[in-house]
Amino acid sequence: MITAIKGIRVRRAAAVLTTASAVLAGGVLAAAPAQAVTTPTIVAKTGYVMNNANSAQLYGKGANTKLSTGSTTKIMSAAVVLSQTNLNLDAKVTIQKAYSDYIVANNASSAHLIVGDKVTVRQLLYGLMLPSGCDAAYALADKFGTGTTRAARVKNFIAKMNNKAKSFGMTNTHFDSFDGIGNGSNYSTAKDLTVLASKALKNSTFRTVVKTKSYTAKTVTKTGSIRTMGAWTNTNTLLSSYSGTIGVKTGSGPEAKYCLVFAATRNGKTVVGTVLASSSVTQRATDATKLLNYGFAKLG
Repeated sequence: MITAIKGIRVRRAAAVLTTASAVLAGGVLAAAPAQAVTTPTIVAKTGYVMNNANSAQLYGKGANTKLSTGSTTKIMSAAVVLSQTNLNLDAKVTIQKAYSDYIVANNASSAHLIVGDKVTVRQLLYGLMLPSGCDAAYALADKFGTGTTRAARVKNFIAKMNNKAKSFGMTNTHFDSFDGIGNGSNYSTAKDLTVLASKALKNSTFRTVVKTKSYTAKTVTKTGSIRTMGAWTNTNTLLSSYSGTIGVKTGSGPEAKYCLVFAATRNGKTVVGTVLASSSVTQRATDATKLLNYGFAKLG
């Protein structure tokens, strides 16, 4: 009887071992395989997304296709300003009539700067990146370009933009304006602009500016009094609609259509990307949202 019982126990133990082996072989106890992530479809003509930590591509559609960039150009304008040696963000710039005349002549987006006001460089950066002020862009180009005339200073500033593009490895990019209102040779790619954004985001002032939803500047008038400007609202709607968004810049125009360079951080991971030539303000945000979701899903 004792021998029989022992035999039963041995057979039961063997059965348990066999069952456990089958379970392991079937992968039930192993980690479940990652679910395949479906590649999104976007309306934008081109798009690119990368992992900001190592610049690894997460998505690409026509990533190296050269297109008009619209006001995403202003990311480089800001980068050039912020790279100046011994930059004083509190230095004041007097707003010239030429800046407002330029806005009128080009029917351009504006920070509504007032001629004669003294505006700090920091305030001009907010005016550049939030309401996409071409007057602010002009003021910064005039301030940080080198030359004896305004035209010479602007030309030099644009040269600085192109030199910095080369230093960033933006091999498919060329700027011929300080604000994206091009003169026939202002272009970049979704990949190059994503690289630019990633580089620019290394600067703490840039990061602070581009994640700001609204900003009010107090400027000094030509009589010495203080003027409170109307609040500048960031044109990047992702700041309100997509959790974790940290920037970066919108762009639009007859040739550029609707563009958006974007970045977001979730769970310690940052995804940066660009969509160019989308069909509307709403659609570019939808495209960017799809690509951000896809990027984070790929990172796991």
